[in-house]
Amino acid sequence: MTYRALELLNLPEDEPAFLLDIGCGSGLSGEILDEQGHHWVGVDVAPSMLEVALEREVEGDLFLQDIGQGFGFRAGSFDGAISISVIQWLLNAETSHPTSSPPHRLTRFFTTLHSALRNPSRAVLQFYPTSDDQIQLITSIAQKAGFGGGVVVDYPNSKKARKVFLCLFVGSGGAQQVPKGLEGEEEAGSGKAMFEARRERSGVKRSDKKRKSIKGKEWILKKKELYRKRGKESVPNDSKFTGRKRKAVF
Repeated sequence: MTYRALELLNLPEDEPAFLLDIGCGSGLSGEILDEQGHHWVGVDVAPSMLEVALEREVEGDLFLQDIGQGFGFRAGSFDGAISISVIQWLLNAETSHPTSSPPHRLTRFFTTLHSALRNPSRAVLQFYPTSDDQIQLITSIAQKAGFGGGVVVDYPNSKKARKVFLCLFVGSGGAQQVPKGLEGEEEAGSGKAMFEARRERSGVKRSDKKRKSIKGKEWILKKKELYRKRGKESVPNDSKFTGRKRKAVF
């Protein structure tokens, strides 16, 4: 779903972007963003999930954040945003207080997300609605916050494979057409979906697009600096030997 969200973001080819991963969890989507050569910031409401992400030493910067309270990022900070299986939780009212109502939480979420994205850009949010009314509520509030776009449904005829994406445009992107969903057919009696091969840009296979793992001096220094900022102990000091290639010993 993260690969599909990136496809719907329609980012420029071969140009790294600065992305917001909403509900980043343990950093699984972040690893794919790294693989594709992008930089990212992740937010999540669960400290335990962020702790796992830190233990897994993900590349992105992480923030503990209830997205229903909105974001505090500087305006125009991000080139795009993705979210996998998260925004349906904004439909749950935690208390009877008006600020905890789904419309209020959705309004705070979409208003501050719109501000945090540059103009033009996109946000692609995969979610699991339980009714058309929920889809209508979410899309109407996103529209009031200034977004264009709409809903993309992949494999609409499959109960298991059906996925709903909210594809939102900021600025001049609002004049763009909403992408078409992927189509598929179910095998009779099998309950399994037969999927079309995912489109690959410029004829390049996904495996060929993976970023090369070059762990030279620059990469090592960047990683060590990241660990120091996070307060990790026992980070080795830099020296003239940092990143130096060692001769093979036979």
